[in-house]
Amino acid sequence: MNEVRPELDELLFSSLENVLVESVEATDMTVRIEALSTARQATCPGCGYLSGRIHGSYLRFPHDLPTTGRSVVVALRVRRFVCAEGSCSRKTFAEQVPGLTRRFGRRTERLRSTLISIGLALAGRAGARMTDVFGAPVSRNTLLRLIASLPDPPITAPRVVGVDEYAQRKGRIYGTVLVDVETRRPIDLLPDREADTLAAWLAERPGIEIVCRDRAPFFAEGATRGAPQAIQIADRWHLWHNLGEAAEKCVHRHRGCLRPAPAPPDEPPEEAEPAASSPWPTGHRFAERTRAKHATIHALLKAGHSKRSVARQLGMTLNTVLRFSRAATPEELFTGQWQSRATKLDAYKPYLDLRWQEGCTNAWKLWEEIREQGYPDGYGNVRNYVSRTLRGKPQPVGPRPPSARAVTRWLLTHPDALVESHRIQLKAVLANCPELDVLAKHVRTFAHMVTDLQGDQLPEWIESARAATGLPSLNRFAHHLERDLDAVVAGLSQPWNSGVVEGHVNRIKMLKRQMFGRAGFELLRKRVLLA
Repeated sequence: MNEVRPELDELLFSSLENVLVESVEATDMTVRIEALSTARQATCPGCGYLSGRIHGSYLRFPHDLPTTGRSVVVALRVRRFVCAEGSCSRKTFAEQVPGLTRRFGRRTERLRSTLISIGLALAGRAGARMTDVFGAPVSRNTLLRLIASLPDPPITAPRVVGVDEYAQRKGRIYGTVLVDVETRRPIDLLPDREADTLAAWLAERPGIEIVCRDRAPFFAEGATRGAPQAIQIADRWHLWHNLGEAAEKCVHRHRGCLRPAPAPPDEPPEEAEPAASSPWPTGHRFAERTRAKHATIHALLKAGHSKRSVARQLGMTLNTVLRFSRAATPEELFTGQWQSRATKLDAYKPYLDLRWQEGCTNAWKLWEEIREQGYPDGYGNVRNYVSRTLRGKPQPVGPRPPSARAVTRWLLTHPDALVESHRIQLKAVLANCPELDVLAKHVRTFAHMVTDLQGDQLPEWIESARAATGLPSLNRFAHHLERDLDAVVAGLSQPWNSGVVEGHVNRIKMLKRQMFGRAGFELLRKRVLLA
């Protein structure tokens, strides 16, 4: 036994000192390890006095990491020491084994650290299921309490800070995440996205030299007030994204130029005979029934029957027979409900007909377009008009024109990366519309500034973009850049960006989904900073 005991000490508690294993007893379900502390002295937690005077001893039973599918319990004998310091309020105190026990702890430190790692990675419910798998089952509330008990990590003074917003409840509650761009680690989470909160946080850290952000006004104001010495950098991806949105609106405004002009016909088309118009479409059951009644009544009257006789034979009232007999044609009877009444859609029908001829056959898309123009009703009326009226009209012969979004994607793509067919289509569109050709030149110039970090050319680009005619969305985009000119110029000149911040925002979304229903700010902050 004396030869086996040192091997047990090395196997079970290799990283601990002053712990002696006396015996190991294994059953089908558990492993019981009897051990004792061999330290001669212990430090009083109240006054720090080092005492070697033993008052007594007792057994503690902390749970340890499972082994071979069986739970492990350590029967640890610890001692109580007498504190000889007269000014200390404690008379006796229990010793703690560093790395193995802590005050009031029911688990060993290595089991506790393992449970914390599981809680940080998987949160409550999923973490509880995982602990049950490897043989140390705890509840989800226990895991969350262990996470909440962790101290905040030490925050070093960063030099380059990235700032962005995240949603605690999308559309309602938003917070702020701050990331050290150099180390790519999150620094802190703020409970809101107010300028005052960000300014107070930045003011406590005067060593910040660069603040990477998007162009949100509350972040700009908070960075200006909290860190006036720092250089503010507008993120290049957001600038490019905003330019893409403005370009798509410009392309949509000139969507009539997307279809190539039709070639002139060799022979003039023959004029078609005008079709007979009817207030009610042929084949409608009410119209056909009215026409049949009209024909029957006039046939009986022509055969010599009186109006009263016709009414008795057909089961009609005399007034109905009189009304049918006075009408020379059935169309004269199409009054009241038969007439085409004015609707709110009438003012938009010419636009719908024009868009149908341009190749837009999506009723939902047409409804969205006229809704932006002020159409107050719902989608159903547009769908009915498209299905009953426009479906029967011929569309122009030729290939379907590209959509505004497709043309915008071609404009925002490097010309060398476009396939040959898209390059040919884009060239035809630009040749057909001078305004879109000007837009393409501005987009490519801006792309060179973004990729080559030529921010000094931005004022000249803004002046040229504001002078462009027929491109109001591009004019507004250039005007908005002037409001935050210094940050935009710095963003197009400095190598820093907010890409790492966007990655942490995406990570926060994943953590929120794991803690659905329990993702309070304090718990979310612990997981973001410590996981």
